[in-house]
Amino acid sequence: MAGSHDQRRFTKVPELRRGDTVVVLTGKDAGKRGTIERVVTNQQGQKKTKTKYGSAWTAMSPLANAAVVVEGLNIAKRHTKPRQTTGRTDRMPKIQQGGIIDVAQPMSISKVMLVCPHCNKPARVGYRMDNDTKERFCKNCGQGLASEGAE
Repeated sequence: MAGSHDQRRFTKVPELRRGDTVVVLTGKDAGKRGTIERVVTNQQGQKKTKTKYGSAWTAMSPLANAAVVVEGLNIAKRHTKPRQTTGRTDRMPKIQQGGIIDVAQPMSISKVMLVCPHCNKPARVGYRMDNDTKERFCKNCGQGLASEGAE
């Protein structure tokens, strides 16, 4: 069996990327749609899980260390003080405005599902090889998903 492993290496394609439209499955924002601002990988959570469950932690929870920040959803209030920051010159110090700010918080990647841009439905993501490149596709309609969030 050791010889049957394919020696070619392909880059891992993340299931959800920045710029993808997702629908929230659970929580206070359930049913709402939004665009992913960024994908957060929580290294501290990964370390804790690995310490607790050992080397087989990925079999227990593969999504334990990933989260996404969705634009306009999972909003928390942040109270900030006015702070003085250094401006362009020392004569004119810049003062940061204080007050209550709305900040989008990360939510677990397992709480959101990708919305296919072609069929406009929440869909699971499949992968296929296309000329030595890994491509994501919608499992509902079979159309390829454009990687608009990829740099």
